[in-house]
Amino acid sequence: MAKIRSEKMFVCGLDGMDPRLTKKYVEMGIMPNTKKFIEAGAQREDLVLLGGHPTVTPSMWTTLSRGCYSNVHGVTCFWRQGSAIDEMMYNLNSRLCWAEPVWNCFAEAGKKTLVWHWPGCAWPPTSDSPNLSVVDGVAPGVVGANTATRDEECIFKASEDAEEITLIKGTASEAMLKCVIKGVEAEKVDENMMTHAEMRSGQENMSMKGRLIMDPSEGLAATFEGANILTAQSTIKPATGWANAPEGAKEMILLTSKGLVRRPFLILPNENGVYDHVAMYKTKKDTEPMAIFYKGQLVDQIIDDSYFKGEKDLTARAMKLLDIEPDGSNVRMFISGSMSTTAMRDVTHPASLYDELVSVAGYPPPQSTFGSHDKEMVIDCMLDTWKLSGVYQSKCLNHCMNDLGYEVVFSHYHMIDLVEHNFIRFMSDKGYNKNPEAVYEFFMEEVYKAADDYIGQFLHLLDEGWTVFIVSDHAQVCPAHDVVGLGDMNGINVGVMKELGLTVLKKDESGKDLPEIDWSKTVAVAPRSNQIYLNIKGRDEHGIIEPKDQYEWEEEIMTRLYGYKNPATGKRVVALALRNKDAVLLGMGGPQCGDIIYWIAEGYNADHTDSLSTTWGDADTSVSPIFIAAGKGLKKSYTTDRIIRQVDLVPTMCVLGNIRMPEQCEGAPVYQILAEGLEEI
Repeated sequence: MAKIRSEKMFVCGLDGMDPRLTKKYVEMGIMPNTKKFIEAGAQREDLVLLGGHPTVTPSMWTTLSRGCYSNVHGVTCFWRQGSAIDEMMYNLNSRLCWAEPVWNCFAEAGKKTLVWHWPGCAWPPTSDSPNLSVVDGVAPGVVGANTATRDEECIFKASEDAEEITLIKGTASEAMLKCVIKGVEAEKVDENMMTHAEMRSGQENMSMKGRLIMDPSEGLAATFEGANILTAQSTIKPATGWANAPEGAKEMILLTSKGLVRRPFLILPNENGVYDHVAMYKTKKDTEPMAIFYKGQLVDQIIDDSYFKGEKDLTARAMKLLDIEPDGSNVRMFISGSMSTTAMRDVTHPASLYDELVSVAGYPPPQSTFGSHDKEMVIDCMLDTWKLSGVYQSKCLNHCMNDLGYEVVFSHYHMIDLVEHNFIRFMSDKGYNKNPEAVYEFFMEEVYKAADDYIGQFLHLLDEGWTVFIVSDHAQVCPAHDVVGLGDMNGINVGVMKELGLTVLKKDESGKDLPEIDWSKTVAVAPRSNQIYLNIKGRDEHGIIEPKDQYEWEEEIMTRLYGYKNPATGKRVVALALRNKDAVLLGMGGPQCGDIIYWIAEGYNADHTDSLSTTWGDADTSVSPIFIAAGKGLKKSYTTDRIIRQVDLVPTMCVLGNIRMPEQCEGAPVYQILAEGLEEI
């Protein structure tokens, strides 16, 4: 019988963590906790984990938990194909996965097992074993991002010059103005407009049909800078009608939930008469504030009402005083989105675990997607909010391991990926960057410092007999060039396919393209990431290609793809294109993939998703995921030359724990890093 080498294992999953950047920052001395894991552990010198495909979150976290590639487990993109070639269905649902997860095997073997926010393939729970607990996993982002988010984040601006109390939509640059300017044209918030939170809450059953991406800036290449953000605006005036307002206090009003919730604030001077803090109240009649804010301090666990789909809900949020004039004439604050205090119970199994965790760590904090070029938005708003999430999550996980007796834990933390999406492409000069490259490098360093702080919360496990794996699903690249209009997980990308004469659009009376496909002339479309579907008679509703001609058309399409050159560089933009049957070579193909699967060439990527997993980018970036392993059952201070694949994590854990491997597992144990080899005893 094989020996059990480790009784307790912790998978510390960090979405988007890059081995190249990690190695660089470790050598710079800004990731000391990660360095300790590396020095104690066993991994490759370059820290690289050979990733599968497609290089997108739900697909690769599924691979990491099943030990098999996408063509086997069936999760081949963020979305899956619907009943038509222009329809996409939300794909983050464990019932849609065809392969057995390794946590079922641990639970079956009697191990108390926790799966924490593992996106795409963990919820609903995959086993009815009493040994398996599951927290969320229905979407990327923070814990509860889909289920519990109730209100949008916003910038709150108040000024003595403001003319009204209102909610507006404006650009990022407008939102961060130091004062409110009269006459700025902005779109008033429509109270009937669906918020981002409301849209997210329905994603579990969401489908999209016919969504066309006419320009790269409308898809993955879109940046926060071009989006409208919510701004709450208020007048500032002397405080009147308050139960207990100090002399000299001024007041402002914050609107949330489309204006359905109004909260008065007092703007307060210190003992020297300088206005340096604000206090939030439920009503002017209250004598005790809900929260007090000083400049630069993020205050969380602010419990308040929000309205969501017409229903009142008790929520938690965070706020930060960004700027206050000494005379109290102008105030700016960051107001996070709000999170329901109860909805997370619906995606926690058993539900009682949620109540236990609230007693230890409070309510799940909201995520932020603010950022792009503005340092204040990236560092002081977005990243600070994500740090809250890291503190909350590490408290919960440590409580589960230290106090609740969990022996095997699979965890996921999405900070690096979602924060990087906002600025990573600007780490090399594109000709329209708003900052020097050093500013974006500073952003990235701060992100990895925050990741290192999170990792450091689990260093103690090495002294307590645990085996720890630090892994990621993929990383992201800073492309050398602007992205091309080919491939996008959020719709049908028209650009290059139209140029190649494969996707044809209808025209208006003046001959201009309409955002509607002319199926009578369309040979193929490119929906989702990496996929091309031919418009075949008998299979597709509006098919025009005879089935007997499919092979020749595939050959023609691949020839056109390889021949397409970037107008600015004159170089090819497609690295590889394969027929469905051939894509098995890279872990793709099968009924959940298109007729042709392709990968964008290095230098033209959106940041990930469309690339080969070995892709590199500017500024020391790559798409490769990371692998660091340390603790019980592993060699110490050891490096291996072996290529370690994502499918190898599962069998390595199975060998360490002496449990059976999942039925569809394709990987092999990384026996080179095991302390005792694979001998039978």
